[in-house]
Amino acid sequence: MKKFLFIIIALLALISCGGDSYVMRNPYLNAGSFSAPIDITLPSYDNLRYVANPVVVTVDGWGINGLIIMNTGSGYVAWENSCPNQELSSCSVLRVSGAYAKCPCDDVQYSLFTGQPTTPTTYNLKAYRIEMISSTAIRVYN
Repeated sequence: MKKFLFIIIALLALISCGGDSYVMRNPYLNAGSFSAPIDITLPSYDNLRYVANPVVVTVDGWGINGLIIMNTGSGYVAWENSCPNQELSSCSVLRVSGAYAKCPCDDVQYSLFTGQPTTPTTYNLKAYRIEMISSTAIRVYN
């Protein structure tokens, strides 16, 4: 009886593990692979030295419609510059204002600190990875 109970508990523990690995893929945003080195000492990236001053980077091949990079005070975040809940179109490029980005297609606003919308929607902003290369350089990639 003890062996049977142990086996059932072990099976339940195994079944309950791994549920956090599910990631809901956004069907609207499929960026190709890229690696974007950013030198924050350059004038075009100067705002990254200050908290909550995002920089929009529109270099071909870096994201779909470019990147939004921001210093959060505890590190950097990088987001796709496309509306996450819209098919790609002329209105699906985000408009950045302060620490928020707004989608002109549906007027949904997103926090650039968290990537989350201020009103309920299906998808958050698409996040990209950040690597600190040095105290003055970062790399944004996916």
